[in-house]
Amino acid sequence: MRETTAPMAFRKSWGANFIKDDVARFSLWAPDEAAVDLVLDGITHEMRRLHGGWFEISAKARAGNRYWFQLSDGTAVADPASSAQEGEASGASILVDHSAYKWQSTSWRGRPWEETIISELHIGCFTGEGTFRAAIERLPDLAQAGFTAVEIMPVAQFPGARGWGYDGVLHYAPHNAYGTPDDLKGLVDAAHSLGLMVLLDVVYNHFGPEQNHLARYASHFFNKDRPTPWGASIAFEEDAVRRYFIENALYWLGDFRFDGLRLDATDQIRDTSKPHFLVALAHELRQTFAGREIHLVVEDAHRRRSLVARDANGVRPLFDAAWNDDLHNALHVIATGETNGHYRRFAEDPWGDLLAAMTEGVALRAKEDDLSPLRADAGVPPQASVNFLQNHDQIGNRAFGERLVSLVKEERLRVMTAMLMLVPQIPLLFMGEEYGETQPFYFFTDYEGEIAEAIRLGRRGEAENFGGLPPGRTVEDLPDPLDAQQFAESKLRWSRAASPAGKRQLAFTRELAEIRERHVVPLLAGTALPQYRTFPTEEGVIAIEWQFEEALLELRVNLSEETRIIPAIRGQPIFASEAPESSTASGNELSGPGIIVAVAR
Repeated sequence: MRETTAPMAFRKSWGANFIKDDVARFSLWAPDEAAVDLVLDGITHEMRRLHGGWFEISAKARAGNRYWFQLSDGTAVADPASSAQEGEASGASILVDHSAYKWQSTSWRGRPWEETIISELHIGCFTGEGTFRAAIERLPDLAQAGFTAVEIMPVAQFPGARGWGYDGVLHYAPHNAYGTPDDLKGLVDAAHSLGLMVLLDVVYNHFGPEQNHLARYASHFFNKDRPTPWGASIAFEEDAVRRYFIENALYWLGDFRFDGLRLDATDQIRDTSKPHFLVALAHELRQTFAGREIHLVVEDAHRRRSLVARDANGVRPLFDAAWNDDLHNALHVIATGETNGHYRRFAEDPWGDLLAAMTEGVALRAKEDDLSPLRADAGVPPQASVNFLQNHDQIGNRAFGERLVSLVKEERLRVMTAMLMLVPQIPLLFMGEEYGETQPFYFFTDYEGEIAEAIRLGRRGEAENFGGLPPGRTVEDLPDPLDAQQFAESKLRWSRAASPAGKRQLAFTRELAEIRERHVVPLLAGTALPQYRTFPTEEGVIAIEWQFEEALLELRVNLSEETRIIPAIRGQPIFASEAPESSTASGNELSGPGIIVAVAR
């Protein structure tokens, strides 16, 4: 028999929920409608209108039933909280029994945040098949490379069969191009059996431009007077809207047992109510899953430190970390010399910006909102930043999707990778980076008509923002993001990992992961905030020390091509690009590019 006393946190206000073995309740918030019907396996049922614009009905049903909602003018719409779709996002929804999956990794409770080493991946490009099930077969490769976490780019149902996922319209439905809900649970389950956490990228700031019909029957879902770069903003002041997204997070962490979420573009989540949606979301998730290690990460262009601040006991009330775009931007200018678009603001003082991003987590001025109960100047530890040399944005938005391995000399890239892996911040690598994948990763999508043409035009601006066009190339040479070939060419070529060069790079990644686990992670386990110190150096050199409770972590990096003077180190090197004895007695010379990381106790 079904457990009828399941926690209400996992029972959605929106959509379909089994309340008995053969009875499901269907709910829709449609305040603009006078009447709504449920069409369940071809049979029409009149729904009961409730207070506040809700319509509801309980009906005999079974998993696999097809259904949709019919508006008063006869328009059929998908369940906006559908767990699965038969076809497109605007088609019939499929009733799913989330209690049916038999979990294997039943004792899994997660891992501490300080142990995190992330592999960001796109399900459609991670394997040739591009499915959840196929991805399971490659998880052991990630675990063996030293990763402890997988971050999956958005999988919520979006129009078409291919895309990055940031234009989702059904936030509860794993895209059927990748597989079924049980397939996705199987992927999470398999990852847990290997000791891998799984984070999901979610988009709570906008809906995709097509196949979203909410505005037809729930116009108050959106704030048209507060547009985002992608359309109308979400009206988080409405309780029904707030519940749609908070319950979506509960759903992914509860029914699918994800270990955390990465929230896209939180600066575009605008809410005038108290508490702010971001605060309410974090608090409810922390309370509901108090017995598990749940990790919440933001991408926040406002760089709000209050979102990731710790209290006096070193505990984070809201979010674990924020993506550190400033570090990437400054380092990219240094490594490639590119200063177009987003990189222009970092061209004046890239070395100072890099130093600030590595110590403060931000280089540009933060825009603080009164969201957190903590002061904006409350403690922010280094592990509240997720660092990366590149991610899907900085690769895929380039004109030709080049990875850093194609832009930077091998010696310098190895030093940058060692710096990424051995500082206190949380490292993220984009899929294939661990073995030196050279295949590009393009922007690709699957639209038609006017939207398709607008996307083609928009790619020109994005290309300019991320490095511009290479010499000798024009906008006429840009790949067509609507061409399925760009998707096919973005898939990983796992044969590269088995090549001599791939094996060398994998061994290097694994070595760095092991050093991090042995020497850096233990320093991050305490709750006290480390003190950092920077040193004046020649241009091309970065010198930082982090004083933890029991040890001093020392970083010396020379990203120039020449030998440079570096401040002396006091501790025992845990990694060095050259033998310590090749420096002077106090270790104050370092060939370039080069790096020394040491621990003094």
